[in-house]
Amino acid sequence: MDKNSIIGFVLMGLLLFGFTFYQADRSKKQYAIYQAQQDSLALVEAQRQAELALLEGVSEEQTSESASAAKPARVYKDAALDDARNAEAQTVYLENDVLALAFSTKGAQPVSARLKDYTNYGGSELYLFKEGGNSYNVHVYAGEYISTGDFVFQLAEKTDSSVVMRLPFASGGYIEQSYRLQPGSYELKSELSFIGMNCIPRNVGSVDIDFNTVIPRMEKGYKNESQYSKLDFYYTGDKKPEELAKGGRSGSKKISSNLEWFAFQQQFFSMIVRAPGQFASGNLSLNFLGENDPDHNLMRCDASMRVDINPGRDVTIPIEYYLGPNDFRTLKHLDHKYEKIIPLGGWLVGWFTRYFIIPMFDFLHRYIANFGLIILIMTLVIKTVVLPFTYKSYASSAKMNALKPYMEELNKKYPNPDDAMKKQQATMDLYKRAGVSPMGGCLPTLLTFPILWAMFRFFPASIQLRQQRFLWAEDLSAYDSIVDFGFNVPLLGDHLSLFALLMAVVMWGYSKITMSQQTVADDPTAKSMQFMSVWMMPIMMFFICNNLSSGLSYYYLVSQIISIIQIFVIRKWCIKPQAVIAKVEASKGKPLPKSKWQQRLEEAQKLQEQQLRAQQKKGGRR
Repeated sequence: MDKNSIIGFVLMGLLLFGFTFYQADRSKKQYAIYQAQQDSLALVEAQRQAELALLEGVSEEQTSESASAAKPARVYKDAALDDARNAEAQTVYLENDVLALAFSTKGAQPVSARLKDYTNYGGSELYLFKEGGNSYNVHVYAGEYISTGDFVFQLAEKTDSSVVMRLPFASGGYIEQSYRLQPGSYELKSELSFIGMNCIPRNVGSVDIDFNTVIPRMEKGYKNESQYSKLDFYYTGDKKPEELAKGGRSGSKKISSNLEWFAFQQQFFSMIVRAPGQFASGNLSLNFLGENDPDHNLMRCDASMRVDINPGRDVTIPIEYYLGPNDFRTLKHLDHKYEKIIPLGGWLVGWFTRYFIIPMFDFLHRYIANFGLIILIMTLVIKTVVLPFTYKSYASSAKMNALKPYMEELNKKYPNPDDAMKKQQATMDLYKRAGVSPMGGCLPTLLTFPILWAMFRFFPASIQLRQQRFLWAEDLSAYDSIVDFGFNVPLLGDHLSLFALLMAVVMWGYSKITMSQQTVADDPTAKSMQFMSVWMMPIMMFFICNNLSSGLSYYYLVSQIISIIQIFVIRKWCIKPQAVIAKVEASKGKPLPKSKWQQRLEEAQKLQEQQLRAQQKKGGRR
């Protein structure tokens, strides 16, 4: 590995390390700001209630016990609405073999969603949202402003796969909310209908719909779970959705044009809401609730959307929900670009992951149940595919190692800093005589970086690895811990990952072997680079990977071991130091060999000169 390679690795490590630290620090600041806002709102509300109590001659103690009692009950023009508000709500259920849903007739809304094939870390049932953590509220002007969440709908129809609820009006019309759940599907299809609603004026061209969901924590580590959770939203015709609140940072977005769908995305599961007729506008927001949230919730997601309607007697608004895992195949099959929410990297890395990594992973999983073995085989396949590139890099390093005696002579011949240019020229001449390319170790390594980055993105986002055990790791999608400190250590966390530690040790050994081929002599720059490669990079990678997916650390560990074996084989049987030295000795006193590019350039120049002379001869004859 030459100096350019080392610089590339060091810069990559520094960027990864700095980005990880920056993300963690910013996430804490964002949560502190959000918590301060919530505290301020709560304080203002408490003061308002106290002032109201004093004005009405009510004590603060009575107000705190029953704030709602101090508010006068609203009287609706439509008597049927008063009856619906005071009716008793009931819960109805829909379920298939993968999804169990509960609906409340109050607001005609889903109140819980349980995924049957998955469990939380620790083994408890996995809810995408629990009762009390989800609300769906429609706001419409029907002679007076109403919100459906205030009223109890009548259960009009219930089958094994559907439920229909209605809110009747005294005028004879009604609001209908229907839901349909097909067998084996994570899709819930609904229709919001306004039937015979003469009370809606013709100049009312839209309704507002609020979607508010609190998503609980489901994974082992809060840092990883929040890092890969976000809010996505998609405009029809775009190549991919846009992202909000990415990397554990709370955020909000105002939507001013037609939007097809949005997704409340946890690391491995999502609630996606799609309007086939488009949302006309709205506001989206996501707030992370912090690692120490008392209710063990991850984030609060809010979407206040507007849907345009054509004024008329009957109106139907279709809305589709996806309540399930972020599985690439499942999402892609729905053909709404839902699969684009999975973080697979940019176009090059994403292409490689989509058409090489995922198909290979799925193919191996058909025949092999052990995911640790699958990762091992995948690593072997990838290392074999890139072997032509890595061979050039290792071969170049092995040849340079054979040139150590010549390099030492050059160091003695040009000991002064003033002779740096002469020394550099002599070194380049030596490389040419030995057939060593200065870029031979750097360029092939750079070509393998997209693969490394693809694996870096694939493992933490792969739901197939979730809760899969291997050796001491109980979940390959989360960090493994052999020691839990019980307190947080800056940069390290509250645990020690054995896979990350082994990976760092093997990386140190790999760097030690490759750097042994470099001649540093008394060059302070070379010594500094050697220290960075052998010591700093493994240490930084340990701190970075300690909190990341254990499957990722395991992959890097296996990849480094295979690289060490490849270096040993190339040195032992492929590159003979004696042959390199003999080539240098045989070329002494002879002109320096020219590269193919130089030969082609000279041939082109000769051809150009011949053509010029031919033209000059023709001109002289005239």
